[in-house]
Amino acid sequence: MIIEAVSDDKVAVILLLQQAHHAAGFDDGDNGFSFPFEAAYAERLFLAHLLSGALCLVLKPEGDMARGVLMAVAAEHPMGPVRIARETVWYIEPSHRGSNAVKMLDAYEAWARARGCYFVAMAGMGDDPRVAKLYQRRGYHVAERHFLKSI
Repeated sequence: MIIEAVSDDKVAVILLLQQAHHAAGFDDGDNGFSFPFEAAYAERLFLAHLLSGALCLVLKPEGDMARGVLMAVAAEHPMGPVRIARETVWYIEPSHRGSNAVKMLDAYEAWARARGCYFVAMAGMGDDPRVAKLYQRRGYHVAERHFLKSI
């Protein structure tokens, strides 16, 4: 089941954010962008989304703790009078992916439409062709690429 998070989901979401941090390669430096995971920052991110009207969806199989999280914000685009929803973080435990990914995207897109957004944005870490295929099948188009450099 995919639902909006409540405060009782905090610990499970923090654990998911830690898994996402690891999966992105941030804790081992393999991607060139290493920084430590800080539970206090993850908690702050969760609470900011929960308390501000932003989105924090959780994938919660019946009788289980959260196994996936999708956080997003909706705001006017800085370059024009149009609202856009932007994903903050999206992570699903590998054993719970598949159709749950599509269901989470459905819920995110419905949330964005309900907030008057004309566009929804997703990001992907690295060059994962599976993620690109999923986004393209759902009608997403490559709009820009982000480049990072450690200094």
